[in-house]
Amino acid sequence: MDIIGQFPLFYFPEYGSAWMMGMTGTIHILASHTSVGAAMLFAFLAYKAYKEDRSDLYPYMKKYGMFLLIFSYVIGSITGPGIWYTATAASPRGISALIHNFVWVWATEWVFFVYEVIGVFVLVYFIDKIDKKTHLKLTFSFALASVGTLALIIGIISFMMWPGTQAYYTTGSASDAFFGTNTFPHMFLRIGFMIMLSGVIGMVISSAMKKTKLELAKELTKKMGYISMLGGFLVIFFFMWYMGTLPDNAHAVFNITKAEVIQNRIILTAVFSLYFLIAIFKPQFISTPLAGVMVLVILIGGIWPGEKLRESMRKPYVAGQYIYSNQIISRDVPGKNIKNELPIIAQKGLLQVNPFVPENLKVITEENKLEAGKLLTRMACSNCHSLEKTGKYRPLKDRLASMDKDAIKSILYAIGSGGMPYMPSLQLPEHEYDAIAEYIASLKY
Repeated sequence: MDIIGQFPLFYFPEYGSAWMMGMTGTIHILASHTSVGAAMLFAFLAYKAYKEDRSDLYPYMKKYGMFLLIFSYVIGSITGPGIWYTATAASPRGISALIHNFVWVWATEWVFFVYEVIGVFVLVYFIDKIDKKTHLKLTFSFALASVGTLALIIGIISFMMWPGTQAYYTTGSASDAFFGTNTFPHMFLRIGFMIMLSGVIGMVISSAMKKTKLELAKELTKKMGYISMLGGFLVIFFFMWYMGTLPDNAHAVFNITKAEVIQNRIILTAVFSLYFLIAIFKPQFISTPLAGVMVLVILIGGIWPGEKLRESMRKPYVAGQYIYSNQIISRDVPGKNIKNELPIIAQKGLLQVNPFVPENLKVITEENKLEAGKLLTRMACSNCHSLEKTGKYRPLKDRLASMDKDAIKSILYAIGSGGMPYMPSLQLPEHEYDAIAEYIASLKY
């Protein structure tokens, strides 16, 4: 019997499988991006302290470093593996593609990361125990390691959106996969955000110093305002470049949500521009509670919608524009000896070729049609959609609530023929389309 290289299905009710990774990733991004941005900020402050003999800057760096240890390198180090754990459950073939393409890149990234972890401990605990020149060199090496970590991981993440070059499919080369059209704009976009975030977090630290060192606190808050403003400008500039490098399916998804996304970004830009201007011109007004609230605004209003958008724009793929989000291989990749699975599925049906389908559901009968339809819907749809009546993310109920079985089948045919570029072009035999449509219609949303 012909089978495809599938894994057991992981389905998370109400939310859908992929959103578990997104939720973990949002927290991780706040922590990890703070660490890289702070590493660059540390290099700037250490250089300023050394060149201008500003010993008063070192206590601020130490406080900031302690925050990094607790927040970025504890929470970040927990949620980082958490992303890959949830991603492996939700998209095992996607993670397999990343490993097979980038195993040595990933290993190198871990070397940089270990240096980061050791470096932040050294910088914090030896800040007043070693000479300033040595501390400055350590600070710059820490910043280089952090940016190196970012650059390597961005090459991997960018491949999930868009492979390096068309040559990759023929060569299977890691360099062809890594150096994509959107790798560098994506990296610079992230660097801009990290610079901005380092300033926003820096205001939390500086505002807490006002009771003991008012003038220094005002000076540092003002500097963080300038740094944040610079980072925000870079985010806007490189976002426009980044959007110009994305594939057609990404723009198809973006166009659906364009109005909402633009409105969200305009509001955030206005709010944070005002916040940064207050920090620059009236630093005494920046209190610790206000600075803390603005960090939460970035998390909830900025990072979460941004990550949802990036994950959505990758659809219907999960990696390399050859693995669909439902784990099916959608094209040949000769360089990796990978075969397109769509023809065999169209001929045999998904139930026949998936090795983890129970024997009693391999053949659809009148008695098991609803159960088979439920399983087919989960295999084909649940990585992007929640299926329950109370589903939270991309629920099918919002799209199919008023449709009967025949209308649902017509949509399935349109999707299978490539009528929706952000949906997998998965053609199934008539009896499997029929089972899916009957199951969805039976839910009576």
